[in-house]
Amino acid sequence: MSIAAPARSRVRLLTAAATVALAALSLTACDNGGGVRDEGASQQPSKSAPADGDNGKDTSAGSTTDVRTGTGTGTANGATATKPKPRPASTGRTNPTASTSRVTCNGSTVKVTAQSVSRPVNHMLLTVTNTGSKRCDLYGYPAVRFGEAQSVPPVIEDSQPQAVVSLPPGQSAYAGVALSGGDDGGGSNGRTEKTLEVFFQGRNTNDGGPGAKAALPSKGAYIDDSLKVTYWQQSMSDALTW
Repeated sequence: MSIAAPARSRVRLLTAAATVALAALSLTACDNGGGVRDEGASQQPSKSAPADGDNGKDTSAGSTTDVRTGTGTGTANGATATKPKPRPASTGRTNPTASTSRVTCNGSTVKVTAQSVSRPVNHMLLTVTNTGSKRCDLYGYPAVRFGEAQSVPPVIEDSQPQAVVSLPPGQSAYAGVALSGGDDGGGSNGRTEKTLEVFFQGRNTNDGGPGAKAALPSKGAYIDDSLKVTYWQQSMSDALTW
């Protein structure tokens, strides 16, 4: 049975509409909620451009590695890496007080007194006291000058101590002075002097610095050419032994 022309036209329209509907359903089945995607492209890893200001760096904790170059700084556990501080160089300096803790005793650091003694006869005792703030050393023996004498009397060699006499601040040392030979001493050029000045020896020289004046008894001191002194002594008894 033949179909009339108008009927054939309606059949074609229905067939075309069905084809369009099937195509739309196929496209809807491929949609993943984010739009139509290419099934072939889904097998390739996606790459996205870095956001503005990111500069392509991995900002995970403890790292600033540049993903483009593989270089970076920091530590894996997030701690900040720091360079060890260099140890200060030694100055090579020594204790500045080591060489100045002791000085030579002289008129600027001591006080000297002179007094007559009953034993031995015709003797005088010199007492030197450290009035400074540092320990001072007494070298050798006192160079005494009575009146206007131009020479220094000799020392009694047997009185030399085993060590240099050293005085802490406030401490004293002593020396004996044999003023004259007495009635049977055979001394000559006897005279009475009213003034006395004591000079000191240095460690390596006879000049130990300024001298010190010592007051004599009001009647003065009688001396003659047999005048002698002892070395500086740590004790009064040693100074009066000779």
